[in-house]
This record gives sequence, structure tokens and C-alpha cells, in this order.
Amino acid sequence: MIGGPALFAQSAGQDMKRAGENAKTAGQATGEAAKDVGTATGKTAKKGAKKVKHTSKKVVNKGASATEDGAGKVKEKTDK
Repeated sequence: MIGGPALFAQSAGQDMKRAGENAKTAGQATGEAAKDVGTATGKTAKKGAKKVKHTSKKVVNKGASATEDGAGKVKEKTDK
């Protein structure tokens, strides 16, 4: 009977140690997941910024073209 409780106590201690190690691992996993989310967010933001820049350029060029066409029409009317 003396050997039984001693083995249980040792096993409980080992279980507690393993639980602590698992908690540390879970914390590390959470940290790594947070880094992954941050990286993904950065990549998405960068892609979004590039699309906004591209679209803005298209809008500006279309506007400039339309202004140029309008100016040409005004010139035609005033030349007559």
C-alpha cells in the first residue's frame, strides 16, 4: 500500500509538468497564429493598396482624356 500512493503522487506530478508544457506549447501556438494573421493582413493590405493605386490611375487618365476631348470640342466650336 505504501508503494501505491507514492506512484500516484509521482504520476500526478508528471501530469502537472506535462500540463504546464502543453500550456506553454499552446501559448506558443497562439503566438505563431497571431504572427500568421499579422502577415496575412499585411499582404492583403499591400494588395489592396496596389489595386487602389491602379484604379486611381485609370480614373485620372480617363478624366484627363475626357477633358482633352471636351477641350477639343470647345476649340472646334470656337474656331467656326
